[in-house]
Amino acid sequence: MASNNNTNSNRIVVPAARQALDQMKLEIANELGMANYDSLDKGNLPSRQNGYVGGYMTKRLVEMAQQNMAGGAATQNFTTPNNQ
Repeated sequence: MASNNNTNSNRIVVPAARQALDQMKLEIANELGMANYDSLDKGNLPSRQNGYVGGYMTKRLVEMAQQNMAGGAATQNFTTPNNQ
């Protein structure tokens, strides 16, 4: 269940990853047929289109993490809300 505080859950945990995430977003939007996504006014796009980009981005990030974990990084200590 979502908490009702004013924190932004979309914050980038590793600020150095911002450029790579932005590039991934543009690549995914291009794959979905939105070639000029970076110059579009996102407020004028239907939420379904924006959702597709975010959804595919999340799916790809999860796949990348699973591949990384399968490669031996599964012993990493991950931060969870309970152990911050």
